[in-house]
Amino acid sequence: MTYVLISLPFLALALVLWVVRGRTYPGWIATTALVMAVVVVLTAIFDNLMIWAGLVGYGDAQNLGIYLGLVPIEDFFYSIFVVLVVAAFWDGRKLTSTTRTGADHD
Repeated sequence: MTYVLISLPFLALALVLWVVRGRTYPGWIATTALVMAVVVVLTAIFDNLMIWAGLVGYGDAQNLGIYLGLVPIEDFFYSIFVVLVVAAFWDGRKLTSTTRTGADHD
């Protein structure tokens, strides 16, 4: 079985979750796209380094043969999945900080 066949059901589920649960705050598409870009770039950098160093490897028969540097394109599926799922469940509210009072200090 190829990495694509294993990954597609999970990516489809993540995309459905993202579409159904999305739109909870203004700019959700742009925010997801920005986070996706950052995560994919970091994945490309560090996965290339790990493959180059010989820490991981992929069987040629299990992937499509499309590479970004040394990284098979299927290696990005996990990163895409995680960004979509986290974005689907993120409510978009700004985190509020609590102010410390004098009683909180020792």
